[in-house]
Amino acid sequence: MIRLSDVSHSYGDENVLADVSLSVDPGEVLGIIGPSGVGKTTLLRILALFTRPTAGTVDIDGQAVWTLDESDRLALRRRVSMVFQEASLFDATVARNVEYGLRVRQPWRERLQDQLRSVLGSNGTHDAVSEALDVVDMTDKLDQEAHSLSGGEAQRVSFARALACDPTYLLLDEPTSDLDPRNTGLIEDAVLEARDRGIGVVVATHDMHQAERIADRVGVLLGDGFTEIGSTERIFDNPTDERTRKFISGELVY
Repeated sequence: MIRLSDVSHSYGDENVLADVSLSVDPGEVLGIIGPSGVGKTTLLRILALFTRPTAGTVDIDGQAVWTLDESDRLALRRRVSMVFQEASLFDATVARNVEYGLRVRQPWRERLQDQLRSVLGSNGTHDAVSEALDVVDMTDKLDQEAHSLSGGEAQRVSFARALACDPTYLLLDEPTSDLDPRNTGLIEDAVLEARDRGIGVVVATHDMHQAERIADRVGVLLGDGFTEIGSTERIFDNPTDERTRKFISGELVY
């Protein structure tokens, strides 16, 4: 599992997170809800090992990440994929965009072997790309140029690119905030399929109804830390913290 223990983070004099502790298991969806500016993206960046927290520890499978040397830390980072709020695709085909992460993460010998298999007509990378695109219903766009996609289609390609790397953990930062209902539904279905494959998924979202639909557990991030983390049903139906209750009911406005 990924575990954060007493993690705090600040940007200069601004405290963003304080004494945050949580764990994420493979095969579960953890929803993080809270208003803008409370540190949801910073929390995801810490989980992705992009950002070193100001204080506290980050463990993956019992290994304290920031005590490791760079090569060992990189090996752990490669087990985590992240999808950002806005899709950022290369000026290339959909297939090339999805396979990019696979090629970067492969050691050079494996990339050479993959190229050879491609020449001989058996390409494992292409199979992984097709499978990931199938999860987001985009196999018919395999050879389409990314610049011609709609915003929702581009975000689904971003999701497929993250999934194709076969991560242990998948982090999603407001992945459907600007999408229409169909694209939102397809990405939510893809999240549930990722969970069923044994991937641990963390979704930061403003949409509380989305968290109710897809999350197994929910953490409510208010101020600079969590008010509580628990099962989705308990958080929405019987929260123990008054701030949680007021936020979910709309009484607490940021």
